[in-house]
Amino acid sequence: MQIDLLKQTIEEAWDDRSRLDDARVRESVEQVIGLLDTGKLRVAEQIVGNWIVNDWIKKAVILYFPLRQMQTIEAGPFEFHDKIPLKKGYKQLQVRVVPHAIARYGSFLAPGVILMPSYVNIGAWVDEGTMVDTWATVGSCAQIGKHVHLSGGVGIGGVLEPVQAAPVIIEDHCFIGSRCIVVEGVRIESEAVLGANVVLTGSTRIIDVSGPEPIEYTGRVPARSVVIPGTLPKTFNAGTYHVPCALIIGKRKESTDRKTSLNEALREHQVAV
Repeated sequence: MQIDLLKQTIEEAWDDRSRLDDARVRESVEQVIGLLDTGKLRVAEQIVGNWIVNDWIKKAVILYFPLRQMQTIEAGPFEFHDKIPLKKGYKQLQVRVVPHAIARYGSFLAPGVILMPSYVNIGAWVDEGTMVDTWATVGSCAQIGKHVHLSGGVGIGGVLEPVQAAPVIIEDHCFIGSRCIVVEGVRIESEAVLGANVVLTGSTRIIDVSGPEPIEYTGRVPARSVVIPGTLPKTFNAGTYHVPCALIIGKRKESTDRKTSLNEALREHQVAV
């Protein structure tokens, strides 16, 4: 079935859920999830430098849930009870999966991905050479680029609704430090470094303090930025308190290779990981 026809079918079912009783519509929803699983479709994609959200694919993911029945899933001595099957065939996918890593069917894992004990949700895209470290989570529809390192305990938020909302996007060659949280569609541009415990939401103030005057961003971290957690004073009725923000304290150098640049960034700026 052509993509345009798939899209039309999904949009019609989204507007009229009674169409889910039609076997052709159910087959279309299943086909979209299968294409997500193999990486032939993705929820968001970069086109001429701009990220475009394919909200009709998110609609298909949402429609997939009522089509599924609860079932018992057994993996050796472990038992699960869920609607969505687990991803399989890791050897053929050339993906290393360490117990107790779990990826749901409908997520895409490119060759060379390493999953330490971690979790990848449906609709997510994890590109080649990326490490998802211990107890890190990649939420539904999140987009993770090539050769990214998600350190231990990192939380990458998922988003299904509203369907037009952008997912969290971590671009190529980023390093996300231990216990960082990135949610609400925040975009981390290529080669950026987040030090440990940075929390980024859609409203977090991200302030570049590396120059003579502060420069403020929201919703994105510019390419090659080195970021640490910070606080800002804010006055409430009960007094003035400090609220979280993120501070850009420098840039990774383009003159060195990415690995050396990362090590230098952490050493020069004394960033914890």
